[in-house]
Amino acid sequence: MKLIIDTDPGIDDAMAISYAAAASEIDLLGLTTVFGNTHVHQSSRNARYLLHRLAVEAPVAEGAPFALGRTDHAPSERVHGPEGFGDLTDIPEVGTNHSLDAAAFLVEMAKAHRGELVVCAVGPLTNIAAAMRLDPEFSRNIKRLVIMGGAVFCPGNITEHAEANIYHDAAAADEVFSSPPDTVLVGLDVTLKTLYETADFEALARRSADIGGFLRDISRFYLNFYKEIGGLEGCGLHDSTAVIACTHDGMFDMVETGVKVTTIGSEIGATRPDPSRPPIRVCRDVDGAGVVQLFTERVASLP
Repeated sequence: MKLIIDTDPGIDDAMAISYAAAASEIDLLGLTTVFGNTHVHQSSRNARYLLHRLAVEAPVAEGAPFALGRTDHAPSERVHGPEGFGDLTDIPEVGTNHSLDAAAFLVEMAKAHRGELVVCAVGPLTNIAAAMRLDPEFSRNIKRLVIMGGAVFCPGNITEHAEANIYHDAAAADEVFSSPPDTVLVGLDVTLKTLYETADFEALARRSADIGGFLRDISRFYLNFYKEIGGLEGCGLHDSTAVIACTHDGMFDMVETGVKVTTIGSEIGATRPDPSRPPIRVCRDVDGAGVVQLFTERVASLP
């Protein structure tokens, strides 16, 4: 399966990209970056560093620095640390970004791999909305869009109503859902059922000293946040679950419904079923233990 991950690395993004690198059924064609967990230039640097560390030769195309109509962004330092990788702050610049920006890169790759390309968006949907604006054929050219975002049947995580990726650019998300390609939404409804605990990270590091050890080390900051805020002894495999949904949709229970995003007011970022919208597949349940096991087995195969 030909895959591009639209990402804002980010600790859980690093886990998802590592999984994609380890999965033999995934041909990772590139990463596009967006603001979110970090500023976009940090996202791009982190993405290039990750690919180098994973020994994956793939381009990184930098995308939107801000939400649609905005000129500022406050990263999630409390969740992911000042540079996106927890307590790791000395992250080297490796290589350079692709000459095309993220939206143009997505459009060109969709044309080049018409009917084959899956795009997995694990950050705000600004780049996806921009690609759809840039080329009206983009939605038809890609095989599928898989989104980590939303909380359709459960409470949010950044507010009572909203999940963080959708909240950070509610207008872009609503634009995507108003005329979506073939889309699977992997939200908090399922990702919070894939808890990855400290013991899981330690076991992973024993089996994969380099990559597993790296993920264990950067996750400590992330795990502390989950414990302080939610009293949880682990973190949801949010972005990794979305990547797994790209190839293992049989692990998920899905319902077809249109989705409307609240774009103003106190419930901004809320994702609500809307039968007047074109239907997408919304993940409602998951084999959480199976996702955790699959993630561990694949990433443990890395050095």
